[in-house]
Amino acid sequence: MSHRPDTNDYRSVLLGDVPMMDMRSPGEFEQGAFPCAASLPLMTNDERARVGTCYKKSGQQAAIALGHQLVSGESREQRMAQWRHFTSTHPNGYLYCFRGGLRSQTVRDWLRDEGIDYPLIKGGYKAMRQFLLQELEQCVEQANFVLIAGKTGTGKTRVIEQLPRAVDLEGRAGHRGSSFGQLLEPQPSQINFENLVSIDLMKLLAGGDHQVFLEDEGHLIGRRSLPHVLLNRMKEAPMFVVEHSLSERVEIVIADYVLDLGQRFARAHGEEGSQLHRAKLQADLHRIRKRLGGERYQQISSLLDGAFELQWSSGNVSSHSSWIEALLTTYYDPMYEYQLGKRAGKILFRGSRAEVVARATKT
Repeated sequence: MSHRPDTNDYRSVLLGDVPMMDMRSPGEFEQGAFPCAASLPLMTNDERARVGTCYKKSGQQAAIALGHQLVSGESREQRMAQWRHFTSTHPNGYLYCFRGGLRSQTVRDWLRDEGIDYPLIKGGYKAMRQFLLQELEQCVEQANFVLIAGKTGTGKTRVIEQLPRAVDLEGRAGHRGSSFGQLLEPQPSQINFENLVSIDLMKLLAGGDHQVFLEDEGHLIGRRSLPHVLLNRMKEAPMFVVEHSLSERVEIVIADYVLDLGQRFARAHGEEGSQLHRAKLQADLHRIRKRLGGERYQQISSLLDGAFELQWSSGNVSSHSSWIEALLTTYYDPMYEYQLGKRAGKILFRGSRAEVVARATKT
């Protein structure tokens, strides 16, 4: 492998989706990492904790000695095999630890002993994370945002997916945005969500065009928070409003929350999936019961149960329209009107999904 220098050109690394191996512990990686990084730690969580305790009690040299003792013999060889495989599979990649210090230096030295010269990310994870936070602020300041707004069920995400200059915030958050929007997979960490959005914006703005479309969102997408700097700009951004009839919106919700979500549960849980699917929707409904009021909550809950019973007995999903329509008209629509009234941005256009896509691609 030819020599390549260490780098602090974080922009090129992140824009180029350059593969990286992360030397930090699995726990550190889980809290936050980068989309093209693979967790190939020098130490396990327990080993890192023991070394940290030793460092506090006995100093750096003792901690280094303990680290070499813990990562030796078979455990070292297993990890070396993973690192060798990564370097051969990704010859243009890099490695890093938290600050580009001892852990990444150690792994690089061990690889060099085997004739593999693999460069480091200078400053490590911490420096790249700070770079992305700064880039997020700069991108938000430079971008000309336009929101794709509309009532629940108008298919705003479908519009976002068709626009080349858009960031899918819900996709990045792993959540559909509503009270019922949690998917089977866990959401990314807050740090990973912010990293993904920042990189998406960097890529869109890199070519000089500052037009960026976003779906109109509140402060939270599930349990992930929109960065304040982005949320503040969105409150003032102009809007394209997607409009469809109530019946069309009900069909979209059935497609997303009954059919698609049901298939996800079936793939993940087999025969139990349908029961778990209903239980999930009932739990979501229960969380908003106070806002619905006790009587309305009981009515919608009963309609939901009845719709699933009919679906299971006949395969007919049309009766789901009853509880969905009730939720849209009595809960989501009033909330949307209230939130739209608080937006400072100008409404540029109203129309169907197809009309909004056509207009947005011409701007």
